[in-house]
Amino acid sequence: MKRIVFSLLLLGAMAFVAHAEELDYAEILTQRAESGDAEAQFYLGVMYESGRVVPQDYRQAVDWYRKAAEQGNADAQSNLVFMYYHGQGVPQDYVLAYALLNLAAADGHKDAAQALDLIAKEMTPAQIEEGQAIANQWRPGQPLPTSSKTGGSR
Repeated sequence: MKRIVFSLLLLGAMAFVAHAEELDYAEILTQRAESGDAEAQFYLGVMYESGRVVPQDYRQAVDWYRKAAEQGNADAQSNLVFMYYHGQGVPQDYVLAYALLNLAAADGHKDAAQALDLIAKEMTPAQIEEGQAIANQWRPGQPLPTSSKTGGSR
């Protein structure tokens, strides 16, 4: 019986240590993200979107993805697409999703080009045109728009 209790205590202690290490990682990541590190901003967005280590918070995920995406991080642009496409943490906006997919495709994200075709099937020609215009006008370092004129679904 003592071995079982000891084993359970040991497992609990190991879980506590692992959680503490995750919290340390989250704190370090947050410091790097706040100092402008796009990769850290992207990973912090992933953590908030998934609820791993930090409480799930789609708005926080969007904020961190946006900061990384504005620096040209293609992975953040791609993840931000799905936040706009499914309306998680932001109002659903196919136009911004389409614009971000264009940016991610231009930055070499491997799945963005295929996703462009899929989302375009759910959009009007005016929405596609607006999405392309947003992508063509945007440059790394500039803020991304937070909404579009023709927005949501058809």
